[in-house]
Amino acid sequence: MSSNTFWNEGPNPDWVPGQGATDDEWKNHKKIAIDPFESGRTRLHNYRLLSSAITPRPIGFISTITPEGVPNLAPFSYFNVICADPPLFSVSFSGDRNKDSLNGILHSGELTINVISEWFVDAANATAVAAPPDADEWVLSGLTPSPSEKVKPAHVAESGFSVEAKLVDSKTYYSRDKPGVVSGVVVTVEAVNFHVREDLLEDEEKMFVDTGKLKPIGRLGKNSYTSVNNGYNLKVYNYEKDFPDV
Repeated sequence: MSSNTFWNEGPNPDWVPGQGATDDEWKNHKKIAIDPFESGRTRLHNYRLLSSAITPRPIGFISTITPEGVPNLAPFSYFNVICADPPLFSVSFSGDRNKDSLNGILHSGELTINVISEWFVDAANATAVAAPPDADEWVLSGLTPSPSEKVKPAHVAESGFSVEAKLVDSKTYYSRDKPGVVSGVVVTVEAVNFHVREDLLEDEEKMFVDTGKLKPIGRLGKNSYTSVNNGYNLKVYNYEKDFPDV
């Protein structure tokens, strides 16, 4: 059963079709246009703007093995699921950071993706440290590696939901601010196995995870995070029934 204390009434239960926004504060402020490539604007300006505006972002807590055989564990918030059939995910790596995780994926073609929950967010955050290549983030965090079935990288035992995945493709992007410099690499990976904690499943068909119990963490701007600790359902509209006068 879903967690009853998690679900609440939506913010605007009396909203009707055609009503528009329920708060007029937006009318009191103009929007400012920002050219991402205007003079003096750098990659850092755009990164900070996007990271604080596109929120909350899901975090892919990624386990890999470097070409040298060192286990690696790190969180990435430029990440998401992008398809269900086949089950695909995308992860974006900065051109000047996170080389251990990226190199591990490109070398072996394997990784695991783990959902971060409240009960180990501090441990997961510790793995974001700029550690030397031979450092073991499993040890730094105190988290528990659990053997995977179809890939070599371990998944996080403490995570309520983990994905074993294999590389599909990668694409390199180059800086507009500094032409010729690699600014990012986006990899697409396909899930080959799921691991879910049994008490988090809502149904026998293994279709729904109880978000209230999973307590996932989202990424905000700066060094800020948020807990997903409440939710609400919105009406699913029928065009003929609910919009007869349109």
